[in-house]
Amino acid sequence: MTTTYTNLRDIDGRTIGIRCADGVIQEIGADVTAPDSIDGKGRLVLPAFVEPHVHLDKTLWGEAWQPGYRAGRLRDYIDNERKVLSANTTAPEERASRLLSEMLRHGTTAVRSHIDVAPDMGLSHVEAMLRLRETWRDKVDLQFVAFPQQGLLCRPGTTDLIRQAIDMGVETVGGLDPAGIDGDPDGQLRFIFDLAVAKGVGVDIHLHDKGELGAWQIDRIADYTEASGLSSKVMVSHAYCVGMIPEARLAKIGRRLADLKISLMTSAPADVAVPPVEQLTDMGVTVCCGSDGIRDAWSPLGNGDMLERAFLTAFRFDWNTDEDFRRAIGCATDAAARAIGLADYGLKPGGRSDFVMIEALNAGDALCRRPANRWVVRRGAIVAGKAG
Repeated sequence: MTTTYTNLRDIDGRTIGIRCADGVIQEIGADVTAPDSIDGKGRLVLPAFVEPHVHLDKTLWGEAWQPGYRAGRLRDYIDNERKVLSANTTAPEERASRLLSEMLRHGTTAVRSHIDVAPDMGLSHVEAMLRLRETWRDKVDLQFVAFPQQGLLCRPGTTDLIRQAIDMGVETVGGLDPAGIDGDPDGQLRFIFDLAVAKGVGVDIHLHDKGELGAWQIDRIADYTEASGLSSKVMVSHAYCVGMIPEARLAKIGRRLADLKISLMTSAPADVAVPPVEQLTDMGVTVCCGSDGIRDAWSPLGNGDMLERAFLTAFRFDWNTDEDFRRAIGCATDAAARAIGLADYGLKPGGRSDFVMIEALNAGDALCRRPANRWVVRRGAIVAGKAG
């Protein structure tokens, strides 16, 4: 089936049309027309948003109001989360499905979600998220990370569960503060990278450890990436430490991240240093933005809108030029797609025909206003919003 969308405005302000067939963009440009085309009514068209870091299995979307929690240690937040989720009787896939509906409505058609794996829950969350993927396969691409939220080596039995999760179809091996949580950075990294190589999958490590301790772990992650041949298949999430180090140290780390194609993800939090996105992207590092937790035991904030997450990234860095706004949107589109290895992404012939049409003049207008009623196209067909 062929579908053509006309009277659209690209990010450079040019009027274009897009012809889609078999889930792929066949043609895109000013000359693309068809007598039965869908009129985009001058809307801005962007590639569909990509969420590179969320925890779908832990969301409380649609549940009773759960206020936030404050504590001094990461471990305290982890323990509180276990209490909250243990008391919740709604199936993880039901809560996650509600949130996915919101994410799709806002224009996201590809998601990487971390899934908790731990001895007290076994593989129950993995099983739930695999069911979710099957249910949503025609609307959203779902990637998963086996995530040791309670620790990897410090919780006996977790390594075996991570192996089993990968065998069940999870695409990425996760890690968490090799030094700060496990107290054995080389032990954790050795396990993660050995398993990733053995199974032919990627790596995504939560790194909250700050300052020089965190920076040292970035170097070790780079060492393991180089030794394992996993260039372009490794992401470091959060990486607050990269925003805390001297310029000379940043330049050295940035060059190595770029050379090894190690991506960084930031949720652009306001209460801690974050990787300097502009400097790093100028060095050639892929830096994307992600939501992290959305309305969960850690915080009731978040709404599943990646355009808002891009706005929060721009706000965090006080960006205000057209170039800045394009960079911010890029963190939620092209950079996010590269970071999670999404093939054939982008508004180009041969690219997947996933895009979002927004009632906005340009990138800056879209980012600053974040208009509702977006028309979302997945595999060439409108799956959210209404054209008419």
